[in-house]
Amino acid sequence: MNSSHPAGRAAVGPAVHRAAVATETAAFVAALDGADLSAPVPGCPEWTLRDLVRHTGSVQRLFSVLLRRLVQEPPRSREVELDLPTAEDGWADWLSASAAEAADAFAATDPDAPMWAWGVDQHARFWMRRMLFETLVHRTDAERAVGRRPVIDPALATDGVDEFLANLPFATSFAPHVARLRGKDETLRFRCTDTDGDWLVRLRPDGFVAEPRTGDAAAESADAGVRGTAADLLLLVYGRLDRGADTVETTGDEELLTRWFTNSAF
Repeated sequence: MNSSHPAGRAAVGPAVHRAAVATETAAFVAALDGADLSAPVPGCPEWTLRDLVRHTGSVQRLFSVLLRRLVQEPPRSREVELDLPTAEDGWADWLSASAAEAADAFAATDPDAPMWAWGVDQHARFWMRRMLFETLVHRTDAERAVGRRPVIDPALATDGVDEFLANLPFATSFAPHVARLRGKDETLRFRCTDTDGDWLVRLRPDGFVAEPRTGDAAAESADAGVRGTAADLLLLVYGRLDRGADTVETTGDEELLTRWFTNSAF
């Protein structure tokens, strides 16, 4: 893949990612209004809403530190100053402050600056994009925890599926089952029904690669297929939606589908 544009879709870039982190965090904070922070989170078993807030804000602060330092190698420690709230009613403000730290880091960082990243794109923009989808997916977790039905912008959702598929091959250090996603050139196609999102995953003996499909390549058949709205596909790949859901259509090789979803948990 081209490292200057690893995921193949230029419509959603760093400026959008940075703005959306703020928007998604604000929606997350709104979901906390009047909420019981001890409530369980459906998308994150064994976590409470408080755990979810702490995780999301901590990730934003950690990524902000990495961006400010433009780290050139994997950090030896993930310890950062969290300034956790001392009162139970301080978590929403703390999460807002985490997003403000991210905004400051974004403003001070060239998204095209080379830096270490665990994924395919070795530039600062990787962390801006990654922070967005950490925040967005957990925003939907928070909304579900308080009984709301999440709404996801289709363009962002399409970009989120793209980001997930592009980086998944590099996730084995924290998602070891990904290493099992090998094959004999079997193909699995993901298609959005409401946007132009369309990807072909090819499982090879040494791993797999996901490529956006455009033009004539979009007509290529696959051994198995998954179709749904961009939002549903995003929730599906992150394990927030079951592939048996009525809003998702799967076709083709059932063993291949099972192998993929069993081992692609992020």
